[in-house]
Amino acid sequence: MTNASNSAQSSVPVPNAGTRVLHRTSTSIPPRAVRGEGIYIFDQNGKSYLDACGGAAVSCLGHSDPDVRAAMHAQIDQIAYAHSGFFSSDAMEELADELVASAPEGIDKVYFVSGGSEATEAALKMARQYFLEIGQPDRKYVIARRQSYHGNTLGALSVGGNMWRRKQFEPLLITASHIAPVYQYRDQRDDETPEAYGLRVANELETAILELGAENVAAFVAEPVVGATAGALAPVPGYFKRVREICDQYGVLLILDEVMCGMGRTGTLHAIEQEGISGDLQTIAKGLGAGYQPIGAVLVSKKINDAIANGSGFFQHGHTYQGHATACAAALATQRAIKERNLLTNVVKQGENLVAALEAKLGQHPFVGDIRGRGLFRGVELVADRETKDPFDPALKINAKIKKAAFARGLMAYPMGGTIDGVRGDHVLFAPAFIIDENDVAKIVDLFAGALDDVFKAEGLA
Repeated sequence: MTNASNSAQSSVPVPNAGTRVLHRTSTSIPPRAVRGEGIYIFDQNGKSYLDACGGAAVSCLGHSDPDVRAAMHAQIDQIAYAHSGFFSSDAMEELADELVASAPEGIDKVYFVSGGSEATEAALKMARQYFLEIGQPDRKYVIARRQSYHGNTLGALSVGGNMWRRKQFEPLLITASHIAPVYQYRDQRDDETPEAYGLRVANELETAILELGAENVAAFVAEPVVGATAGALAPVPGYFKRVREICDQYGVLLILDEVMCGMGRTGTLHAIEQEGISGDLQTIAKGLGAGYQPIGAVLVSKKINDAIANGSGFFQHGHTYQGHATACAAALATQRAIKERNLLTNVVKQGENLVAALEAKLGQHPFVGDIRGRGLFRGVELVADRETKDPFDPALKINAKIKKAAFARGLMAYPMGGTIDGVRGDHVLFAPAFIIDENDVAKIVDLFAGALDDVFKAEGLA
């Protein structure tokens, strides 16, 4: 009886049988990437995929940069890893010097980690410890924005405004408050200028601070240009200047999350440069090391560093792989390549070409509602009705179908759902490598348009 039962159970097909990896989904096994060449990835069958999203806005130099690879080999030949509790390294020190030299005003130190979520965790802890060091222990609350994404670890998830990612883990999360994002396409009123709209939503921060009690609020966390959750939402003029004023007025730290939008992605090395302010803490990752090794960092202002240095003298935090020598060498080579090859000029140029091509090809598409973003960080929001801006029924899973259709055509794009409120709305994010040219832009748009046709025809909508 038992054997028969076990035999029956074992005969049931397992969707991801044949792999011991717990992949992101149990419904299928992804193809294996075996080679990278420029902006293309090749699978085990030789099929090529044009990487128009950098994986997740990571691969800013493409997948085979010779200078970065050489720097990694040279570092490995010297020493691959030394624990930061015992040693520093030339690569770590030189990278920190490079980052501070090009950082927004007030940045004095760099704290290295292994990725974006770790950077958010470190920044949150650093903000809390700062107030303990200066004798304000009641400051513990963090304010962020709806439709934001700051990482997937518990602290990062707590401050993030991606409701779908948060929902099932709510009992584990710390308390955080969320105010409105800058979502001009949907939320700016007809009687408002962009500046008036920005002032209105920025002032929600002041309201939230006063509701919590200014003496209790530690930090406000925001992406200068919102990435994955809302699809390249850029701020309106004056928004961040007002945010900075409010933070200064109430003694609240401003944490800028540039994990996805930073390190050149929007056309300046730091996205916040375009807003004329700087933060007290700033997180970076993804484009920092271009994916050649896992690395992230927190850029730390002088006032925060001084408070810790002149107080306990010890930041109570740490990770095994922070300041990893090979990762720092890769990141240093990446940043030098961006600077020495003048790639930010190309980001601006090809970003303009990309948005122009998208508007020419899809600007009047019946299901394209908004094309937005900065530099090579562009989002396309899809709607069921252009006039009313009504989204598609989430049950249709339009974003997932577009990802599949594009991938079948050999295009890597970054579609997401829940754009509006965590449930409704679909968008596609583009974040190609800084090395693309006009021909690459044309291929991206043609393949994407073809994928849209494939999906909407299959849905009986075209």
